[in-house]
Amino acid sequence: MLLYDYFRSSAAFRVRIALALKGIAVERRFVHLLRGGGEQKQPDYLRRNPQGLVPALELDDGVVLTQSLAIIEYLEALKPEPRLIPDDPVCAAQSRAAALAIACDTHPLGNLRVVSYLETELHQGHDAIVNWRTHWATLGLAALEGLIRPAPFCFGREPNIADICLAPQVFYAERFGVPLDAFPKLRTVAAACAQHPAFVAAHPAAQPDADQAPGQAP
Repeated sequence: MLLYDYFRSSAAFRVRIALALKGIAVERRFVHLLRGGGEQKQPDYLRRNPQGLVPALELDDGVVLTQSLAIIEYLEALKPEPRLIPDDPVCAAQSRAAALAIACDTHPLGNLRVVSYLETELHQGHDAIVNWRTHWATLGLAALEGLIRPAPFCFGREPNIADICLAPQVFYAERFGVPLDAFPKLRTVAAACAQHPAFVAAHPAAQPDADQAPGQAP
């Protein structure tokens, strides 16, 4: 399998965590979201993922999977252990809800294409962008604080799909200076993730493309 990846993408970060937890090795091709106006917008990549987003996972038969949570569900079916979706149906639904609260409701409002539109089309300045990021990230994190039950991970002693989404969102918050002081449960989970080998291996700073030119990415 071939993973189209970018080190600072929250969505790609999720998939890297899942791969590390599952112990699944893949080839990787790096798609720089800023170089040359964005390599994700190039025709060759758009043929694989018409959305022009990362990650994308190309299977051995040429089929390409997109959307991080769909890819994670595929990996769960491909290699059921260790489980990323709990066996208990209630805990599974709660874990998915927490993951979706981040992946669908919080993360998209601060990603590269949204911020770029605010800057280039709506002509918003630096302060307005900072306020936008802080508002939506804080709102999403506050909701998540009420959803999880750290023990020490979001819903128990082992990480699952909720933690896979939480860790990249905390990285995003720290990167853009969003305060986490009001979220003790999130900080507990983030600390547990930061010590877990799979999360360490998947962290943006540990990626081969992390020495790329700096810039704003999702």
